[in-house]
Amino acid sequence: MSHKKLDYLNRRRIVYRRGPITDTPSESYSWGDFYESGTYECYELFRSKAKITSYKSFKWHMLVLWYLNPSLNYDEITELAKFIADKENGFTTIALSKASIQNLVQEVFESDLDAPPKNKIRKIIFKEVTGLSTSEKLSIVGKLIGKKKKAAPSDIYETMLYIHDNNKKITISNVASALNVSTRTIYRNITNEIRQEKLLLNEEV
Repeated sequence: MSHKKLDYLNRRRIVYRRGPITDTPSESYSWGDFYESGTYECYELFRSKAKITSYKSFKWHMLVLWYLNPSLNYDEITELAKFIADKENGFTTIALSKASIQNLVQEVFESDLDAPPKNKIRKIIFKEVTGLSTSEKLSIVGKLIGKKKKAAPSDIYETMLYIHDNNKKITISNVASALNVSTRTIYRNITNEIRQEKLLLNEEV
């Protein structure tokens, strides 16, 4: 199943997306905001078509869900973890045993709720509804992020997600094209972690 059953989260009023709350955008547009120095405060779970592909990723998702929903108790977090772990619900590609889920929930519940979960830096945050196509979004990414002819790892990853959302294979060439930089620049700045993410995302296309 390719579609995530977000209605389960919505019916329970589970918050799984939240924009920056203290960081101020460098520029604001009708389609969203641009943070020239980036922001770590944007959490957008399940917005892209990418799925959870590892225990580490699963734990991070649960940490974010608890951080955004601090009133959840242990039983509610466990129920939520079991739902997301069920492959039929479209959130994950991995299989977790009942014991693994229990261990994961315990690890999450023992974490410091006041500390924001580690997050990837974002520079461009589109509104939920923009009316823009993926190619138009990529054009904006290229104009704003690629205007300095540089490509930080976070810029590469962000661009990869938009390409993936368009159901296209991610290549060094199309990432470079979107960011208006050379393929050599991408090769120079891409990390092993992002290379692995690229492989995982391409498996879903």
